[in-house]
Amino acid sequence: MTVLDRLADVLRSGLGPGRVISDRQELRTYECDGLAHYKVTPGLVVLPRDAAECARTVRACVEANVPFVARGSGTGLSGGALPHADGVLIVTSKMRAIVEVAPDDERAVVEPGVINLHVTHAATPAGYYYAPDPSSQQICSIGGNVAENSGGAHCLKYGFTANHVIGAQVVTPAGDLVELGGRAPDSPGYDLLGAFVGSEGTLGIATRVTVRLTRLPESVRTLLAAFETTDQAGAATSAIIAAGVVPAAVEMMDALAIEAAEAAVACGYPAGAGAVLIVELDGPLAEVEAQFAQVTALCEGNGAFELRIAADPAERALFWKGRKSAFAAVGRISPDYIVQDGVIPRTALPEVLHRIGEVSRAHGVRVANVFHAGDGNLHPLVLFDDAVPGQAERAEEVSGAIIDLCIEYGGSITGEHGVGMDKAKYMPRMFTDDDLETMQLLRCAFDPAGLANPGKIFPTPRLCGEVPRRHKADEPRPAELF
Repeated sequence: MTVLDRLADVLRSGLGPGRVISDRQELRTYECDGLAHYKVTPGLVVLPRDAAECARTVRACVEANVPFVARGSGTGLSGGALPHADGVLIVTSKMRAIVEVAPDDERAVVEPGVINLHVTHAATPAGYYYAPDPSSQQICSIGGNVAENSGGAHCLKYGFTANHVIGAQVVTPAGDLVELGGRAPDSPGYDLLGAFVGSEGTLGIATRVTVRLTRLPESVRTLLAAFETTDQAGAATSAIIAAGVVPAAVEMMDALAIEAAEAAVACGYPAGAGAVLIVELDGPLAEVEAQFAQVTALCEGNGAFELRIAADPAERALFWKGRKSAFAAVGRISPDYIVQDGVIPRTALPEVLHRIGEVSRAHGVRVANVFHAGDGNLHPLVLFDDAVPGQAERAEEVSGAIIDLCIEYGGSITGEHGVGMDKAKYMPRMFTDDDLETMQLLRCAFDPAGLANPGKIFPTPRLCGEVPRRHKADEPRPAELF
C-alpha cells in the first residue's frame, strides 16, 4: 500500500463518503486549470464541505508528508492550481455559501467556492456590487481570485482583489485554522492578510473571505471607439488619463482579437477597425456626463473613425460581450494559444505593441492583443497549432520574448494571472537572488515543510531546508559551490 493509499483511507474515514476521489479516470478531470498547456494527474482529490474538513485534510497531508494544492473553479491561467502527481488536490467548489451580505457596513462574507459574479448578484438588491471582475467572473471563484490577486476590466478605477479583501479565515500549511484581518478596515501588527492575498496557495488555503462591497454608481456610460491602428487607440488612452479622467475601464482589442470575437459571438464591432477601445465611466451623473464629453472628444481627436455610445444596458452588454469572450473566442481562429499576462507603463503601449508585432512576424506566429489598456496590463494571445511540429516551441519563444519586453520597459511579468507554474522560470529575469530568498523567508515562516503548492512561483525547488537567509558579502552562494 502506498502513502497515498493510506492517506486516502485516513481521509475517507475522517470525512465520510463522496469526499475523496482516487479513481484514475475521475482524477484526470482535475489534471489542469485554465492553462491546459500543463497537465498533471493528481494523486488524490479531496472535496471538503467546510473549513473544518479542509483543515482536517491539510493536517492529514502534513502527517503523511504529502504535498497539497488548493483549487477553486480551475480557471487560473498560470498553472497556479496545477496538481502534484504525488499529492492531494483540495477542491473548494463545494464551499459555496454566501454567509452574510451586510450593506450597512459594506461587507460580504463568503466561502471560497462562491462564484465571483454571485457576490454581485447577492449584493445588488441592497444597492451594492463586488468590484473586481475578471473576464471569467461568471465561473471563477473568490478563493481563486484571492490566491491570484485577480484583476479585471474595472480594476483601473477600483483596484485588484487585494483592495477589496479585508479579512480571511485561513487553513495554514500546518493545518491550523486562523483569522487574518477582520471586518475593520485595518488591523495592528504585520499585514499578514496582505501577504496572503496573491500568495498563490503557498501560504495556506482561504476557507472564508470578508470582502468590501461597492455602492452601485448613479450613472454608467459606455463608449466603443473604432480606430484604424493600435497606435491611435493607445494615444487616445494616454490622452484620456492625462486629462485627469479615471474611467472605470479602458479596454483595447486589436484586429485579430476582433476577428475572433466576431466569429464567436457576433458582437458587431465596426467593420475595418484595426483596434477598438471600450471606455466606461461611472459615478455621479453630472460628473459622468462631463467626463464622457471629454472622452468622446479625445477619441475623435486621436483618430477614432466611428463612435458608438451604448443606448441601454442591452447594448452595453453587447459591447462587453465581445471583450469578455475574447480569450475563449480565439479558439475559433486557432486550435491552440497561450494567454500571456504582463504589465508595462501605459505610455509605452504603442512602442511595445510594435515590438510584439516584430517578434510575431520573426517567428511566424500570430499574436492577438486584447487587454486592459488603461493600466497597461497586456494579454497577448499567442496562437499556434500543436499538431504542427515546432509551432508550440515557437509560440513559447514568442511568449517569453513578450515577457522580456515587459521587463525591458519597466513593467512586470504578471498583472493579474499570477506566476504559478508557467512563469516561475521568468522570476530570475525580474528579481535578484536576494529578492527571491527574501520572498522564500516569508514563505518558510508559513510553510517550513514546503508542502503548500510546491513548485509554484519560485524557479527552482527552493526548499526551506536550504535555510533562506541574508548572505554576507564575502559568503559564497550555494550555486557558486557547484
